[in-house]
Amino acid sequence: MSQQEARSVTVRAPAKINLFLGVGPVRPDGYHPLATVYQAIALYDDVTVTDDERWSVQLTGESRIDLAEVPADDTNIAIRAGRLLVEHHGLGERAARIEIHKGIPVAGGLAGGSADAAATLVALDRLWDLQTPDDELLELAGRLGSDVPFALLGGTAAGTGRGELVEPVADTGSWWWLVVENDEGLSTPAVYAAFDRLAHEIGDGTVADPIIPPALLAALAEGDVAGLAASVGNHLTDPALLLRPDLAHTFEDAEAAGALVALLSGSGPTVLLLCESMAHAHIVHREMVDKGHTRVSAVPAPVSGVHVVTSPW
Repeated sequence: MSQQEARSVTVRAPAKINLFLGVGPVRPDGYHPLATVYQAIALYDDVTVTDDERWSVQLTGESRIDLAEVPADDTNIAIRAGRLLVEHHGLGERAARIEIHKGIPVAGGLAGGSADAAATLVALDRLWDLQTPDDELLELAGRLGSDVPFALLGGTAAGTGRGELVEPVADTGSWWWLVVENDEGLSTPAVYAAFDRLAHEIGDGTVADPIIPPALLAALAEGDVAGLAASVGNHLTDPALLLRPDLAHTFEDAEAAGALVALLSGSGPTVLLLCESMAHAHIVHREMVDKGHTRVSAVPAPVSGVHVVTSPW
């Protein structure tokens, strides 16, 4: 292999959490309109791309990460991202080897697959010097999945549509979260199906269009941790607890450990604990570990979106 062919680019992408996830009535296309506030946190996947004759994906991860449910074939979203970029630029049969090192839990409601897709778009764009405009990358990202555009941007942002229409919001805070992982993942389609089922069982099936709470946006703009704790929320919490009632114990343990609030991440099963500061996060972390939660990480937020880690240029 020549020196040119051996060049590779590594890009890092953060996990996302939803400070608020409002879910509307299911649309004819099967999707639900969302009103959400995303925040990028300091848990990361690294994606390395290298020119190759055919598409392939290789997976590694931190010791706590279960890779069994991540596809290692053409259905992996990173390969889909690469093929979409090739098609967009008319690059014919060009392909790459994609190596993914995962630090974001799989099927945990933290958008690890979306992070991988966003990282692949940026890595291949750099590797092949395509200089794709930002608006085009965002459009391609939106075609891959609802959370992929935000993975490109990072920080804190409002999401509408299916979540793919992303707009940064003012955030002056420096937040600390505990990420409480779970050994068993949750299927996002199953949680949304449970949401629809509950809407019919509890009421007449009517679901209001969601809106982002103004109090949450004000708390972010003012860096008010107590205000943020009082205004976060997730419409998928009850459906997730219906499927996984054991998660209620995590919420109970979080309250007993002194967290300001506990919040389901996306469609779960990861649970997020908001803390007052880094010092407070370490105290709550110790309490959660003492209660038997071994996969707990203290992370700052917000952090930037995808960024190049290594490049030959």
